[in-house]
Amino acid sequence: MIDGSSLPDFDLLWDYARPAQTEVAFRALLPEAQAQAARNLSYYLELLTQIARTQGLQRDFAAAHQTLDTVQALLTDDLCRARVRYLLERGRVFNSSGQPEEGRPLFEAAWEQARTCNEDLYAIDAAHMVAIVAPPDEKLAWNRKGLEVVEQTADARAQHWGGSLYNNIGWDYHAQGQYELALEAFYKALEWRQVQGDPREILIARWCIARTLRSSGGIEEALRQQQALQEAWKPLGGSAGYTEEELGECLLALNCPDEARPYFAQAYAKLSQDAWLMATEPTRIERLKRLGEGQ
Repeated sequence: MIDGSSLPDFDLLWDYARPAQTEVAFRALLPEAQAQAARNLSYYLELLTQIARTQGLQRDFAAAHQTLDTVQALLTDDLCRARVRYLLERGRVFNSSGQPEEGRPLFEAAWEQARTCNEDLYAIDAAHMVAIVAPPDEKLAWNRKGLEVVEQTADARAQHWGGSLYNNIGWDYHAQGQYELALEAFYKALEWRQVQGDPREILIARWCIARTLRSSGGIEEALRQQQALQEAWKPLGGSAGYTEEELGECLLALNCPDEARPYFAQAYAKLSQDAWLMATEPTRIERLKRLGEGQ
């Protein structure tokens, strides 16, 4: 990505679960990036776009926009990849701050720009972001556009998107009530995750399958799989709360509210610490609290 520069590949420093720490790591690179900006302006601007992303993930949207204003002022026509990344991050800030209608044209512009300059990795990212902000009847088509790029690209980083896109396609079908097609997509996502070998992503893929089984009426099998997942998460520090939530939902659906209650309480204790979830799904969190208290 750095194209002949001695500067480090800052994308390798990303820890999306710890955006504040990632921002610190990125800012440590800024002095040298600024010093070399005259001969590698793209690197400097791309680094700033990712600092903006860390700010957005911390919900400091004003700071993120300010950082992106700096990028926008310095962009030139020949900096194709930097422009794509600027468009992506400006769109993400709008979307995360509750303005998806402002984000969509930016994501579509990023898609077109990335395709023009053969930046497959960012074309896929753009397609998946359009799918996130698009109305339900358009989501599947955009996720499939991204998947087509994955299937054709020689870019190893871009190929890593396969599992995520099959996951998204699975949720598109799930939202439509097409549970068999959802399961088919989730099993494909699991295959990708198993090849990539990240144990957390593998467990998340298995969770999606179990969740869809509950939706399709296979509640007892869904419960069995979630119980297995709870054990599988222990060596990795435990579930983030979603497995406990599903254990509660399965037991509630099987008319076992007393058994479900402690799982809902555990789910609430964990998921209520997620600032993004609290901001976007407060009703869900409040329901977990009530069910955990036996109300």
